[in-house]
Amino acid sequence: MALDQMILVFAGFMILISVALGVYVSPYWHLLTVFVGLNLIQSSFTGFCPAAIVFRKLGAKPGCAFN
Repeated sequence: MALDQMILVFAGFMILISVALGVYVSPYWHLLTVFVGLNLIQSSFTGFCPAAIVFRKLGAKPGCAFN
């Protein structure tokens, strides 16, 4: 799995988990959804993604978006 795919899967997983936690635990978990969304937007403009750095250090092969 390429780095780009790993980032998309991780972001989608975090959004789904935070929405579920927001519904069943506390509405404050929706702030995590907002954070993930804002991080996706800023990384699309700047190319900087903290999760990409972590996955790259774990040995993920680079994709076309995070070279």
